[in-house]
Amino acid sequence: MLADVIISDKKRLDALKDKIVESGSDTVHVVTDFNRTLTKANVDGIKTPSLISVLRNGNYMSPEYAEKANELFDTYHPKEIDPKISEKEKRDEMHAWWTEHFKLLIESGLKKKDIEDAVKSGNVHIREGLPEFFEVLQKYDVPVAIISSNGLGGDSISMYLEKEKLAYDNIHIISNSYIWDEDGNAIGVKEPIIHVANKDETSIRETPVYGVIKDRKNVILLGDSPDDVKMVSGFDYDNIIKIGFLNENQDKNLELYKKTFDVIILNDSGMGYVNSLLEDILG
Repeated sequence: MLADVIISDKKRLDALKDKIVESGSDTVHVVTDFNRTLTKANVDGIKTPSLISVLRNGNYMSPEYAEKANELFDTYHPKEIDPKISEKEKRDEMHAWWTEHFKLLIESGLKKKDIEDAVKSGNVHIREGLPEFFEVLQKYDVPVAIISSNGLGGDSISMYLEKEKLAYDNIHIISNSYIWDEDGNAIGVKEPIIHVANKDETSIRETPVYGVIKDRKNVILLGDSPDDVKMVSGFDYDNIIKIGFLNENQDKNLELYKKTFDVIILNDSGMGYVNSLLEDILG
């Protein structure tokens, strides 16, 4: 396990742990991304970026949808993972991608049942140790805010956690949200649209979870992109430990991740180190 873990600055990490331990478990909350952070990035050697990739590639909708969605992915995903693109350009490109894809999904006749079928497909796998991760956080009554730009919205995350029997009361989901008609057809998407490069613009203060976490000033953050550290923008925190899952282009991106995260998990590994860290801090 330790071979897949890089600690950017052990002295700094130890100091952060000591400060949080001294403050107590009732001062802690967790902020995490979902796709490729809580779930594996690859399944059986096949890259699985998100639940929406299962919908896109699994013949749940028309061949025309899959073709157009793959064209959008091929156009925009390289920009999503390119660390050299400016922040403004990435925001613009990601907003264009999400907007075009939502429009395509609605025009293609997305139904809530399509999301249910994609979730039940078994093509998205949780990381090893994720049940223990959530069990530890529930044991110590630590709130978890899942902030996701998931193209299938918060409904899909809720369905997935229910399927895995991980839908605990301390988990709060902040994600895109479809508008459904009475027959379960998607007819719109609620604003604001959340994409990978604007999670800092999402007003968490307007969501119910803010009242739960606003006085918990110590944060454990998990993500798979350097942009994910922006999930805490707007939080008035005292201490934060940032954990990043580096799932691809390791040689190209490692130095950036070391500058961004306190801990880097390599090779699509499980939650073992994270769980040990939580036990040290909370126990």
